[in-house]
Amino acid sequence: MRNMDLDSLQIFKAVVDYGSITNAAAQLHRVQSNITTRVKNLEERLGVALFHRQGGKLTPSDEGLLLYQYAEKLLRLSIEAETALKRGTLQGVLRIGTLESTAAARLAPLLSSYHERFPDVQIELISGSTDALIAQVHRGDIEAAFISDPFTVAGLDCQEVFVEELALVVAKNSPIANARALQGATIIAFSRGCSFRRILESWLQTCEIVPTRVLELASYHAIAVCVAAGTGVAIMPQSVLKAVNVESLVRSLPLPPKVARVRTHLVWRNGHESRVLQSVRDELARHRRAS
Repeated sequence: MRNMDLDSLQIFKAVVDYGSITNAAAQLHRVQSNITTRVKNLEERLGVALFHRQGGKLTPSDEGLLLYQYAEKLLRLSIEAETALKRGTLQGVLRIGTLESTAAARLAPLLSSYHERFPDVQIELISGSTDALIAQVHRGDIEAAFISDPFTVAGLDCQEVFVEELALVVAKNSPIANARALQGATIIAFSRGCSFRRILESWLQTCEIVPTRVLELASYHAIAVCVAAGTGVAIMPQSVLKAVNVESLVRSLPLPPKVARVRTHLVWRNGHESRVLQSVRDELARHRRAS
């Protein structure tokens, strides 16, 4: 066990996270033979098979799953130890996930203030859907993520940070005035996994409305432009509508209160603690007290 170094644990964790030697090698920028040798050496040192091998696919054994839990903790602690010992100031990399809507309308003042307090922390922002961000949090790829209701809380701790008001957005000259008029309309939304899309689809189902199609786009700017052009309708937070500067080109229709009001949370893995995570939570608390 004394020979089980952190580098080997990082390689082992990457193979589990990405499902194969090939994918792990690509992510770590190493040759496949090096990854294979390090995994075999680790198994020999421990005297157990860490993977079930079927063709090119590797599935963690029970022993592999147990080691994975320890590897996550040890790698995280090594980063925290290095950070804590460097000049006594908070340093390192903060990799944090966010929804497009939160990044567009909420994060600039928060992260600017954070940078002023912790100038030695390098902030890396990763955007994605709620489902994709939760998966990255569980894997330990990111420290935490800003996501919106609804989501599954299993394996997560969370802190409510923002409240958003959603609106149905239509073209300025659109005849649509209520939910019934959406029958046969084109819905413009992010891909599946987006919380706001789930809210919209659930609401339409409750109203027994079936849209003609769903046009999937990757940014709120693109969605807003297509709505203004009469391509379809969308659902988005009022704060984002202001941020993308199209309020004069579209109409914002109110949604029922139960649909319109959604909460944004900061989420992280159950039991995960670090100085950088606590610094983000403290910054959020400061902003809430100031607002």
